[in-house]
Amino acid sequence: MKLRRKPLRFFLVIFSAFAALLAPVPARCQDPEDVKGAPAEPTDAEEVRAEIAALEKLRSTFPDRGAVLYSLAAAKQHLRETREALALLKQCLALHEGFDPSGEPLFLELKTMKEFTAMIEGVHQDFPVVAQAREAFRTKEKDLVPEGLAYDPQRNLFYVGSLNRRKIVEIGRDGNESDFVPADRFALLPVLGIRLNASDDTVWADSFTDSTGQSELLHFDASGKLLGRFKPAGSARHGFNDLVVRKNGEVITTDSLANEVLRFDPSAQTFATLPLHRPLFYPNGVALSDDDNTLYVADNLGVLRVDLANSQSHDLDPGPRSTLAGIDGLYWHRGSLIGIQNGIGTPRIVAFHLSSDGLRVTRATVLENRTSLCVLPTTGAIRGSDFYFIANSQIDNMNNDKVMDVTRLEVVRVGVLRLP
Repeated sequence: MKLRRKPLRFFLVIFSAFAALLAPVPARCQDPEDVKGAPAEPTDAEEVRAEIAALEKLRSTFPDRGAVLYSLAAAKQHLRETREALALLKQCLALHEGFDPSGEPLFLELKTMKEFTAMIEGVHQDFPVVAQAREAFRTKEKDLVPEGLAYDPQRNLFYVGSLNRRKIVEIGRDGNESDFVPADRFALLPVLGIRLNASDDTVWADSFTDSTGQSELLHFDASGKLLGRFKPAGSARHGFNDLVVRKNGEVITTDSLANEVLRFDPSAQTFATLPLHRPLFYPNGVALSDDDNTLYVADNLGVLRVDLANSQSHDLDPGPRSTLAGIDGLYWHRGSLIGIQNGIGTPRIVAFHLSSDGLRVTRATVLENRTSLCVLPTTGAIRGSDFYFIANSQIDNMNNDKVMDVTRLEVVRVGVLRLP
């Protein structure tokens, strides 16, 4: 993550910043910018400043001021402009929206500052621990580093996509695990979002490698046979992240590297960019309402509501003391959006109850927050009234599409909680 373009689902670039933060901290650390011999600017400083400029343009008009402030703070800290970052964080946390930078690697250095720790104490008073989930099952393999999760109601099993092993695993309700798509079969890229097409019982999956910007949309039948693999024309970098499948077979995917949402027509086998009313900042989770016509797209700053019939889009209003920022997995459930927020510092799972017109949040219910089970969640799947989610994805142990420390790998836990 070069600032916060890639929330905690940062495929890796954050580790250059993270490594810098792990360097020895001078004893007088209240003002790190005054320390002589401070590290040079990061190589992506120009890009970060361009994103800061784009964020500043939204600062006075965006419905979630806290989201913009938090992204600006992360960007400033990435540039080692710590005093500005701290001031922006103070403004953000004063809004009491749920941001918790204590779990954000970019702000690791700030943990030695009294001002920062005081702010975190206030956050934890406003948003205490919520522990409603339990472990449902776990994988047998430690080195999957899973990203996508989907549930197949016809076969009563879950699909799990692997970034590291570049395959798709299926897990039955009895816990039996097998390869739906083995790692050595189709030379796949790292596998991300997975969704089923209920009309024909086929499986769609996103894949991309951050190091090269290669990306493919994959299509499998119910037995794991590859029906097709598709990518946009041209040489631009793409990062297909999460997706939904409409009743007519159209696939809509977020493209996190191109900062776009793409519509894929399976008949013509072509991609088209979905026009939106504002620039996107690392689009990630995506959900489709029951009417099959209303799309919700999450990016670093919040969630956009899109009418697919006329392509009109609006920013969803999170309401007071709430934020829709930093959502990874996003799901529609009975008039609410279920979001896995791992881009707000410390991850949590929230049910956002929507108004009848779907344009604003009327109530936010925190379902899981700051627990030992919910370590680094990414995506989930709904089974009836239960929400299953990848609880410890371990994506923070990957860099350049490879595991950094194999000794840290552990079995993957899938948690479950009851939805309101």
